[in-house]
Amino acid sequence: MIRHNAHKYSVSAMCDVLNVKRSTYYYQLNRCKNDVKKADDVALSNEIERIFKMSRNNYGTRKIQKELVKLTEPKHVSRRRIGRLMRERGLVSNYTVAQFKPYPSSCNEAAIKNVLKRNFNQHEELAIIVSDLTYWIGYTKLDR
Repeated sequence: MIRHNAHKYSVSAMCDVLNVKRSTYYYQLNRCKNDVKKADDVALSNEIERIFKMSRNNYGTRKIQKELVKLTEPKHVSRRRIGRLMRERGLVSNYTVAQFKPYPSSCNEAAIKNVLKRNFNQHEELAIIVSDLTYWIGYTKLDR
């Protein structure tokens, strides 16, 4: 009744006439809003858990947020709210461990035969000359 006449009369005046404390009125008003929000949170957390299980427990808040927008009825929800609902349900995403990924060797890394075979004894002077010509692509040497 107070809410329907709030555009005509002040809330405090109507509360005085009806012998209702103003704090009680606002408490009841906010309680109704909280009940609606809790019901929405339950539906949203069910959807979050479905997406989480579908990803085999891999998706975190960012990817779940993107999946919620892709639904037939898009839901725009903050990552913080998704994280809170995941925490309440005990959903923790898996972390992937970095794995070794082999890469093809480039033309600069061709295998060189070991002709010397660690035989460094020389019978003649300057018969064997050894040096290191290592060159890394992208490496720049800064001399001062």
